[in-house]
Amino acid sequence: MVTTVVDARSVADVLAAAAVAGRLAACAQVGGQVDSTYWWQSAIQTTPEWTVQFKTAPDRVTALVDQLRANHPYEVPEILVTRVESGNPDYATWVHEHSRP
Repeated sequence: MVTTVVDARSVADVLAAAAVAGRLAACAQVGGQVDSTYWWQSAIQTTPEWTVQFKTAPDRVTALVDQLRANHPYEVPEILVTRVESGNPDYATWVHEHSRP
C-alpha cells in the first residue's frame, strides 16, 4: 500500500484517478479531511489535508511512487510505502491483476 496526503480534495481525486487509470494501482481511496501540524520553512504550519491510499502489487510500487513524485504538488511530498499481507487471497489476486497494463 502507498499513501500520500495533499492539500485539496480535487488534487487527491486526480492522483487517485491517474494511478488507477494508469494501472499503477487497482484501487485508490481518498479519505479526509485531517488537519496536519508540521514544521515548514522555519515555522509551525497547520493545514487541512486529504489522504490517498493506493492498493497496488509489490512489483508496481516503484512505478507508482515515481508517478506520485512527478505529479505531487508538494515540494517535499509524504509518500509512505507499507508492506501488507492480504488476509484474502482472492483480493490479493484482484489487486495484482488490476495493477498492470
